[in-house]
Amino acid sequence: MIRKITLLAFLAISAFSFAQFRQGSVGHLTIFSEDGDKFFLILNGEAQNDIPQTNLRIEDLNQPYYNAKIQFEDKSLLDISKNNLMITDPDGVFQDVTYKIKRDKNNKGKMKMNFFSMIPVRQNYQAPSNVYVVRYGQPREVIMQNPNPRVGTVTQTTTTTTTQSTGNNMGVGINVGGINMGVSINDNMGGGVVTQTTTTTTSSNTNNNHGHVDSYNTIEEVRGCGGRRCMLPNDFNVALATLKKQSFEDSRLKTAKQIVSANCLSVDQIMQIAKTFNFEDNTLEFAKFAYDYCTEQRSYFKLNGIFKFSNNADELSEYVQSRN
Repeated sequence: MIRKITLLAFLAISAFSFAQFRQGSVGHLTIFSEDGDKFFLILNGEAQNDIPQTNLRIEDLNQPYYNAKIQFEDKSLLDISKNNLMITDPDGVFQDVTYKIKRDKNNKGKMKMNFFSMIPVRQNYQAPSNVYVVRYGQPREVIMQNPNPRVGTVTQTTTTTTTQSTGNNMGVGINVGGINMGVSINDNMGGGVVTQTTTTTTSSNTNNNHGHVDSYNTIEEVRGCGGRRCMLPNDFNVALATLKKQSFEDSRLKTAKQIVSANCLSVDQIMQIAKTFNFEDNTLEFAKFAYDYCTEQRSYFKLNGIFKFSNNADELSEYVQSRN
């Protein structure tokens, strides 16, 4: 019996240590421009956003310090470089840190980035819709631009496990820091039997939008991009202008894919980007790539009209049919 209790205590301590490590192993960084100047952020030499933003949040930072550089869309504004930008408190505990960018009133064109606030990391925090969110070190597909869900139902499932023991058996449930661990020890000498019952409960949450509803905002039309809205017109216009500045076709195609993978687009928005290419091979490649990020996949046939050669239109149609 002493050996059993020792084993259970060891498992409980291990689970607690693991939970503490998970909860305190990453921090988050938010940078916003007080005057609305759009900027790009570079952390440790890696660009975080392909489209300039005024309010940018980087999540899941696993180092206490980073070297940061801010480059502004307005080239008349000087870059900001900040070494050893802190993501932890003085005790080394990761925090949710916010910095503010503002103009230097005494020096036109010079910008400052100052510490604004620091709060403990909150679990399951949802950033406001006007914040551009990036998960550090992960593929750009997980970047979320204004992740506003449409009308629909979100289902969450909670599983509860109950262990019953008979005979010379011991069943233990451990819940530490949100981590559940079940331990069952069977004493064969006693010939006991352990039974386990799992009950699953499901709850539904419907998000209803009231007031003005855009033509693409009905659940009937949403077939792709996780049911999210397409880019707002102002954001799309900025992205399209950035795309058109690319001098080389290959660079334009790469940038277009980055824009699409970071956002949801309507058919018309995808069509506008597709028309910026000079070669139909690139147009076709982009049209195939953008399909997964289209909010109106049932209307994707509209893109067939942008091709001069029918074989390219046919190939796109076959690709779309293969995905359905």
